[in-house]
Amino acid sequence: MSGIILERSDGVGVITIDRPEKLNALTLSMYDELSDAFDEVRDDPAIGVAILTGAGDRAFCVGADLKESIPALAEKRFDISEWDGAHQKHSRLFKPVIAAVNGLCLGGGFEIMLSTDLRIAADTARFGLPEAGVGVVPAGGTLARLTRQIPYPWAMELLLTGQPVDAVTAERRGLVNRVVPAGDLLDETFALAHRLLECSGTSLSVIKSATAQLSEMPLNAAFHAEALYGQQAFASPDAKEGLAAFSEGRTPRFPSRTEATKQPPEGHERG
Repeated sequence: MSGIILERSDGVGVITIDRPEKLNALTLSMYDELSDAFDEVRDDPAIGVAILTGAGDRAFCVGADLKESIPALAEKRFDISEWDGAHQKHSRLFKPVIAAVNGLCLGGGFEIMLSTDLRIAADTARFGLPEAGVGVVPAGGTLARLTRQIPYPWAMELLLTGQPVDAVTAERRGLVNRVVPAGDLLDETFALAHRLLECSGTSLSVIKSATAQLSEMPLNAAFHAEALYGQQAFASPDAKEGLAAFSEGRTPRFPSRTEATKQPPEGHERG
């Protein structure tokens, strides 16, 4: 049965979009399942990093199953203005999320990728936003996010032409961090996830929360808020342990890696 699978492995939560026979197109119920999976990651203290990928080697995700979603929208059985679910959920998750992009990453799949923090692409991956060619728009976060993440002309080329780009072009334009051979994709992604798990969970949480908030502030206000975030981190048990480990020449044993970290940093609501 197709759906969303969450597996746990040594501190990493691996979320797989599992509908390979349909290029991992998402049904409306799968969007809810994906949202629920990110809630589980958020609330599980044993998970410090999440990986999001697609089943098989043909596609990461090609977005919504249009045979279901378009009639639902047309018949007003589904309100896109209330569509939080998968698109916003993991931008409100104060743990790092890595996309392992294996194959086609189109439409709503592209939109979900944009809300991840780090992205590794297989050399077979392709990225595109075909919505304008079928009379709709990418309204699952892309219009808000894309021009904040890559230069305006490149963003508009993707949005207006609907033409896909290959993995190398995506890397050059800043959509992904790096491109690796398809056979190495999961190994490379897990290596990055485990590198993150060596860091302070408190630090990663504060960094992710702060960058999200400060990017929306005027510069002077952002400097002030940044100092508050810094104070929060410096006063944490992780900072005490990290500084002690540094002075003693040993590997730190961060309390955040052994204690529950369900709550986001102060001043932020969970998704």
